[in-house]
Amino acid sequence: MTDRTDVVVVGAGPVGLAAACALWHRGVRARLLEAQPTPQRGSRAVQLHAPTLRVFRELGILAEAEKRGLRIHANEYHLAGGRTLRIELGVNNEPLMLPQEDTCDLLERRLEQLGGRVERGVTVTEVRAHDDQVTVDTEGPAGAVRIEADWVIAADGVRSPIREQLGIGFTGAPVPVDFLIAEGRVEGRPADDAVHYFLGLAGSVVFASLPAGRVRVSGAVSPDHPLTAGGVQRLLDERGPGGLRVASLDRVNGFHSQERIAERLREGRVLLAGDAAHTHSPIGGQGLNLGIQDVHNLAWKLAGVIDGRFTPGLLDSYDTERRQAAGQIVHNTHRFLRVFTLPPAAAQVRNTAWSALESLGLLRRWFAPLLAGWRVRYATEGPAGRGLPRPGTRSPHWTAAPLPDDRYRLVTFGGRSLRLRGVAFAALRPALVRHAHVGRGGPGFVLLRPDGYVAASGTSPGHWAHAERLVAASAADPDPSRGAGTTAPLLWRNTL
Repeated sequence: MTDRTDVVVVGAGPVGLAAACALWHRGVRARLLEAQPTPQRGSRAVQLHAPTLRVFRELGILAEAEKRGLRIHANEYHLAGGRTLRIELGVNNEPLMLPQEDTCDLLERRLEQLGGRVERGVTVTEVRAHDDQVTVDTEGPAGAVRIEADWVIAADGVRSPIREQLGIGFTGAPVPVDFLIAEGRVEGRPADDAVHYFLGLAGSVVFASLPAGRVRVSGAVSPDHPLTAGGVQRLLDERGPGGLRVASLDRVNGFHSQERIAERLREGRVLLAGDAAHTHSPIGGQGLNLGIQDVHNLAWKLAGVIDGRFTPGLLDSYDTERRQAAGQIVHNTHRFLRVFTLPPAAAQVRNTAWSALESLGLLRRWFAPLLAGWRVRYATEGPAGRGLPRPGTRSPHWTAAPLPDDRYRLVTFGGRSLRLRGVAFAALRPALVRHAHVGRGGPGFVLLRPDGYVAASGTSPGHWAHAERLVAASAADPDPSRGAGTTAPLLWRNTL
């Protein structure tokens, strides 16, 4: 039996669910296949950073996520000797603590509201990428089914069978540290509104509250550290502030991690996302968030290619950009791990340095946005005007309002002439660009992509020309006059 569909998403973890939701949200029918017969259970990834919450808002599940989750307002760094550095994160950097099973449940419910569903117990046995389609062979409750799809998103985990079938290398190495993660109830716990980093001279331990009065305790440990309530208590006694007592545990596990990035994230019409594309140490809670941002980068491009607005070549940027993002996160988490696993003498130096950073305000202004994920940048060519955000960067201030569609957003600043120039620019390709004007500041402009990244910015005619070339290069229709007013190009070129 052979079926036909626009997109097949393989893997119903949070990334696969988010990808399917994002496509259905844009009117693209996506089949979501999952080998396991039942939904995922357990906390697993629990920290949802602010950019991920923006995606949840776009998908319509943020309000329910906040009802189920626990907002974190600060990070507290407890240094040896008794000093505590409390860093208020600010609304743009605050994460939400939510067990992964709740995240998956919310996404699956939303998928069903949009018209999709998870097809469980369906194993993908072979994927063959062709120039014009992808053939996906499956085994499931209906027997052997072949699906012909225009595109496939492989979100099938760190051991991705699809990645291996396509012969895509997974470059990197194991992280040479063992980790312990425990969840349960701890008496004497510190404030629930913060993630607590106990940076002792004997080692570090991270203590984070979860919904319903539970906590998560995690840290790097020796290979022979006991994975028991006694082992967790010993970790808290040796590295914590004192006075913390394990009351009960729901789970305690040890695990290893790796630092790896797929050699390419696109093989023709097959695209890798989430753990199938990259993996790294758990420090900072970046993994699930990195995968959700893969979806945020990919969904508008793929939907635009499918509906004929964007050129298929735009999807090449997914591979380039998300490999860059993964490289930055792997680099950062590697550095975090080194900072949290220093020997006693170096730990003392670290604590002194962190005190200095806090006194200068750098932990709040620089480190908090780094942990949140706002500082992930793409190496985008192009000039930028003085005082304006650089291409390839993203800021919560520019992405505060959800975009109603997947067009570029051109924001102009200054007087009437800049407003007219912006109107003319958007009129060149109204299906791809919408315009907003801010009367103060300027003169200048910022061109934002649908995912909130800066595509171009500037003040000079050269900056404007670069922005026009960029939009034209992404368009499926090379003729900018289609749908534009007859005088729009002339108006744009002659308005000062």
